Amino acid sequence: MSKSLGRAGAGGVEEGVGPALQAEAGLPIEQQDYEACPYPVELKPVVGERMVIATQPLAAQAGLRMLERGGNAVDAAIAAAATIAVVEPTNNGIGGDAYAMVRQGDGLHGLNATGRAGLRADAADMRARYGERLPQRGWDSVTTPGAVSAWAALSARYGSLPFAELLGPALHYARHGFRVSPGVARKWAEQARVLGGQEEFRRVFLPEGAAPPAGALFTQPEMAETLERIAATSGADFYTGYTARLLADHAAASGACLTQEDLAAHRADWVEVLRGRYRDTILSEMPPNGLGVVALYALAVLDRLDVARHPVDSAPSLHLQIEAMKLAFARLASRLGDPRNMDADAAALMSRENIEQDAARIDPRAALDPGQILPAASGTVYLAAGDASGMMVSFIQSNYMGFGSGIVVPGTGIALQNRGACFSLDPGSPARLAPGARPLHTILPGFLERADGSVAAFGSTGGIFQPQGHVQLTVRLAAYGQQPQAVVDAPRFKVGNGRRLVLEPGFAPDTVRALADLGHEITQRETSTWDFGGMQILLRRNDGCYVGARDARRDSHVAVG
Repeated sequence: MSKSLGRAGAGGVEEGVGPALQAEAGLPIEQQDYEACPYPVELKPVVGERMVIATQPLAAQAGLRMLERGGNAVDAAIAAAATIAVVEPTNNGIGGDAYAMVRQGDGLHGLNATGRAGLRADAADMRARYGERLPQRGWDSVTTPGAVSAWAALSARYGSLPFAELLGPALHYARHGFRVSPGVARKWAEQARVLGGQEEFRRVFLPEGAAPPAGALFTQPEMAETLERIAATSGADFYTGYTARLLADHAAASGACLTQEDLAAHRADWVEVLRGRYRDTILSEMPPNGLGVVALYALAVLDRLDVARHPVDSAPSLHLQIEAMKLAFARLASRLGDPRNMDADAAALMSRENIEQDAARIDPRAALDPGQILPAASGTVYLAAGDASGMMVSFIQSNYMGFGSGIVVPGTGIALQNRGACFSLDPGSPARLAPGARPLHTILPGFLERADGSVAAFGSTGGIFQPQGHVQLTVRLAAYGQQPQAVVDAPRFKVGNGRRLVLEPGFAPDTVRALADLGHEITQRETSTWDFGGMQILLRRNDGCYVGARDARRDSHVAVG
């Protein structure tokens, strides 16, 4: 029997109105929860000849503006990256790090723009002060920021528009303000509870004593001045100019070890990407100091198993993926860090013998505990751009934990990242703290090449979820042939330590029970959360048409031309 609509029930609430809408009834529009929806979300892929995808709409639109002015995909990516540093400060910023992949013609080129420890970094002193672990906040978690060096290096090598023009949208939003998007507002409120005690953070990012709500106009005049200097010098001011002096002077006044020499010595490095095959698909990842090789290893294990013989989203299929992911972390995580400190290169870590041995270890009837220990989550943004010529960019930018260290440099609007918290104080670890070393990173831009000639730039935020997201995305595309938006919308799993497993909503109850019967120690989430990431896919078909997929878990947006 169906309920009639529009008739008040005994409690005065109209029958047929769902609980989520009842909770909103009578609230002023500015107090309503813009993320609440009582209905399933069904997104369609977006198609076009030029495209920019980002975790925040204004950033994607800024990138498209550069394409409309005759710029290429790299110009678009830089404009989007600079803009998102302003309009999504909860996950990235001028004081953060970046990686990028650029596809031009048949070539794929990687850029490592992650920062390094100061030249005066002293691991023995840090062990004496903190014991086994570095702090997650404060100056001792700060490394030299690399994001600006990524913008400059990309522009110098591939850009076609003037660098200052690319930073125009970011400068506009910093000076004149932007309306805070719903997901950013939620993350801002969470970070306010953690960092609200930091005086300069409170002054700059909580000007009225609280995080700005969704729809609030937020301006950053000091950041606008910083961006103006960066724009006028093609990024040099950040590392050798007035901004560099402000950063170094504040560090010195705080007793920190970051110096002008550290800033001036920083360089973004062009590197050769790592490649691995899964079925008919080639996945490209960045080499260490990142975790891309973990995704490649897990897929190499899965390539020796026939995942596709099981239905998509079934317990047997998920079990194989989960086990391969755990074994990859167990095999590799403790051996990764700054390449100068690793005992083997990525090729050696991907040895056929190890891969076949781990594939043989997987028991389809029981969950393993291979002893993997995973690091904490983080805050990151991802964007991708493609132009009509086929040039594509896969780009990721991060402060690590939300706004980062909590250190905001007076007079600049810059929140400094806390990526240094990822250093190990174990002198035998490849991720050990050392002068000029790069810490281990979770951020990963990805790239896929299919046998049918299609290619895809993609990425997922979510800290340690990122290599796991790359594996799940690749399996869905290559083994199950799902279209990009379905891949992004699908429910996700995340392995933890030992047999621990976290599941998003959306898996069938029978599937969840079957996984538990296999020995997985399951936490079932009632809603999707930040640690399951925000995934974007920018796929270029072999006829030149782009297909874009964005994530409803974030404020993601596809701008198309």
